[in-house]
Amino acid sequence: MCAISQIYFFPDYSRRIVSSPIVTEKHGEKVKSLRFGLKKRRYVEAWGLHGLSYKVFDEHAKRYDSWYRRNPILFECEAKVIRSLKLQGRGLSIGVGTGILDSQAPIKVGIDPSANMLKYASLRGVSPVRAVDEHLPFKSESFDFALMVVTLCFLNSPVKALMEANRILRRGGELAVCMVPRDSSWGREYTKKGEAGHIFYSYAHFYTLEEVEQLLKKCHFRVVAVKSTLSYSPNEKPHVEEPSENPEGKGFVCIKAVKT
Repeated sequence: MCAISQIYFFPDYSRRIVSSPIVTEKHGEKVKSLRFGLKKRRYVEAWGLHGLSYKVFDEHAKRYDSWYRRNPILFECEAKVIRSLKLQGRGLSIGVGTGILDSQAPIKVGIDPSANMLKYASLRGVSPVRAVDEHLPFKSESFDFALMVVTLCFLNSPVKALMEANRILRRGGELAVCMVPRDSSWGREYTKKGEAGHIFYSYAHFYTLEEVEQLLKKCHFRVVAVKSTLSYSPNEKPHVEEPSENPEGKGFVCIKAVKT
């Protein structure tokens, strides 16, 4: 595995992060300050819900990545949906994690606050950038598409993250948001596990499809397609199925939206 440092330079996509992060105190919250060239930008290092979840993912990156290897049928179903979105051009994965699903789209760069997750993503051909979703270290209108796979549910500020996604997309650029709907059998199962203290799901806040569509509209996106899979429940025997355009009751749903 490659080492993930604090300094990244991708001339086609971003600015250089100069110097080490400076941790300061503000209203009892730890805030990390980074220099992007001559400009300073600040973002929360993650000490609230978002940060605690990032630390859990960082400590258990191997366990997270192995889940899909242990559940290859679910992986194939979800991978088919992502491929069916037919995303093209210069792509960014926002909250790339280990990149195991995100790499099913032609992404070039992936951001995540977890260095250990990024190590796995780099092995899948993703250029890793350590950053948080709400403050993307990229120039405006520098990507053709962005992908968020089960990311919104772990964010403190989903609106801020979606507005940042809008900023870095070119006019007419596409954003794909993949999610586990709260009102699906899978969403109910994961919510139940979270309430019982599951290592990952206890930090998640799942949304319904309608809620995410409203968030996208609020952040100046227009939904153009919805693809879904997992028509069966977590308690049923899994089988590979083709992507569906009917999301009702499905456990994995991807929304494709265009920047307006």
